[in-house]
Amino acid sequence: MSSLEKMAGRRAELDELAESLAKQLAEVDAEREELAVAERVLRRLSEQEAEAAGQDAGLPQQVQVAGRSVLKVPHRREVVDASALPGGYRRMLQIVQAAAGGPVMVKDVGAELGINVVVPGRLEPPLGKLSKLAVRGWLHRLPNGTFTIRA
Repeated sequence: MSSLEKMAGRRAELDELAESLAKQLAEVDAEREELAVAERVLRRLSEQEAEAAGQDAGLPQQVQVAGRSVLKVPHRREVVDASALPGGYRRMLQIVQAAAGGPVMVKDVGAELGINVVVPGRLEPPLGKLSKLAVRGWLHRLPNGTFTIRA
């Protein structure tokens, strides 16, 4: 057998091997796609179950915002009580409630939360959360920037 015949024989073996591997790769790719679809379906189902359980238990719900999971701050009319609020929001609501009906300044809430209120910019997050509570009907924001419990 000449060198050319040996090379042609080896080429045929490699072609068969390549064809067999391509077939196996196609099967693997198909199975991977099926698994990806199954994972998406299971993820959706578990999210729906968690959402239903969260609604049933009155617990804070998580939603997707810009690809990130965040806790939802519900409107006051959507839930029975403040237990549906995320913990930090619930704590701020309690601080405002404890003010004996008077308006509360953001720096007072920040101080109660242990925030160093003299450092510039440290009150921006609590202000945002208090404002969100006001927009969602939990608090009332007065024109002077203070907050009270909505009656």
